[in-house]
Order: sequence, then structure tokens, then C-alpha cells
Amino acid sequence: MTTLSPENSLSARQSASFILGLHPFVRTEAWKFLTGYFSWQSSQDERLTVDSMRRKNYKALCQMYEKIQPLLENLHRNFIETRNNIARDIQKLYDKDPLGNVLIDKKRLEKILLLSYVCNTQAEYQQGFHEMMMLFQLMVEHDHETFWLFQFFLQKTEHSCVINIGVAKNLDMLSTLITFLDPVFAEHLKGKGAGAVQSLFPWFCFCFQRAFKSFDDVWRLWEVLLTGKPCRNFQVLVAYSMLQMVREQVLQESMGGDDILLACNNLIDLDADELISAACVVYAELIQKDVPQTLKDFFL
Repeated sequence: MTTLSPENSLSARQSASFILGLHPFVRTEAWKFLTGYFSWQSSQDERLTVDSMRRKNYKALCQMYEKIQPLLENLHRNFIETRNNIARDIQKLYDKDPLGNVLIDKKRLEKILLLSYVCNTQAEYQQGFHEMMMLFQLMVEHDHETFWLFQFFLQKTEHSCVINIGVAKNLDMLSTLITFLDPVFAEHLKGKGAGAVQSLFPWFCFCFQRAFKSFDDVWRLWEVLLTGKPCRNFQVLVAYSMLQMVREQVLQESMGGDDILLACNNLIDLDADELISAACVVYAELIQKDVPQTLKDFFL
């Protein structure tokens, strides 16, 4: 940050001030405020009322699903296909910790995913949701909390991890950002690395879950995305920062698309704080430039 102007350096530090994150003991309750499950201005009594309402609404949705399930099975081939996909994805999940203790209830998780698919006509179901929903189930105690937190998370992050809504936009804006901030790298990616950026869609579909060394790191990044700080669509700055980690190797070895993708897939066991800090510095660099309108509308 020492290369930035004093004003932008201060802005970058302020933008990064939330990096310290949430203590694990308060994470469950804090997420209910971050996602909009509870209002920041609500009283304890109001929160009890809201939680009771969300529990009842979830129960009503479950009852509705049970009634219409036979109809869905008979009239909608996509339903049966999706149900089978969810079942397969759930079975692949490793549900025990290193000591052999069961971490998640796969049956409950499958039920919540099916209900989410039926009720959320925008997001539907895609591979990756099962891993994301697992982290919500690990965080909270009750099924209605898991269900609603996931729905609110999707809304709060502008469905950025949903293929038919946000993922393609993220990839396009990532390409635009690289062209603006790093023309040399952009030129290589357009030539020998053609298609490499578009192949990075799993980063967004899984909301970077597979890039980190622990669940705590995943929650850390997701918490930043929920704050909307330091800007909207922070996930694209995160992806840009990850690409910068392989930039020198790509250019030195003149890598093609498949090799670039392999190098990116090898970005695992990352530290969330370091990655968030790097993305904040990219943001600080961005805001001191004459940003094209497309990037300005997307981030600022």
C-alpha cells in the first residue's frame, strides 16, 4: 500500500479493517444479521418472533413439498433428474472429521437441498450447492436456520455463485478487470491462454470453497462478501488476486489454456486473511485509476 497516494492508502486500510473477522463463538448469531435473517435494529423479543416465524414458514414449505412431490415426479422430468443429482452429490460428501465423528446429517442435508430447489426458482440446483449447504448446516443447529441462511446468502451476494445468473457475469468482468489492470497478462490470456478465464467458473460456483485450507477460512471470505465491503462483487477481485499468484509462472513458461487451468486448480490450502488483504489492495489500486464505466458500475 506504500505505493498508493495517502488518501487511497488510508481508504485501503479502512477497507481492510474488517479483515479481523468474527470470533467462532459469535459466528452463528452474527451470520443471522449479516445475511438479513435478523434486522440489525431488532430487539431480543423481535428476534424471537422472527425466528419463530421462519420456523413456521419452513415447516409450511416442507408440508407443501410433501403434497406436490407426486405431481413433480409425474410431470417434471427435471425434478427426478435433479433429485438424483442431489442424492449423488450428497453421497460424495465426506461426513466425518479426522477422529471419525459424524459432522453432518446427510438425510437432513438432502431434504433441505431438495426444498431449496423446489422453492428457489431463480437458483434451482447446481453442483456446488451441496458443499455450500453443508457449511451452513455445520454452522447452525436447526434445519429452518440452514435453509433460510442459504437463501439469504444467495440474495445478499446477488446470486453471484449461480450459473444462470451471476457466474457468467463474474467471468466477463474478471476478463475486463485483467485487461484494465494487467494488459500484458491479458494479451497472453487472449492468445495462448484462450479460454482459461472462462474455465475458472468453479471458483465462483463453489464460492472459492475448495481453495482454502479450513472451513473457518471459507466462512471468513463469505463474511466479507456479505458485508459488501470494500465494494460490491468483491468475489471478482478475489479471483483476480488468485490469478496473480500464477501470473509469473504462466508468462515465464508461456503456458496454454489447459496448463493455466491446472496451475489455478493447484491453488489450494490458501489463507483467507492473506487473500482478502491482496484483494483489498487490488481494490485500492483500482479506485485511484480512471475506471471504465463497466467496471465502475460493477464494483463501485
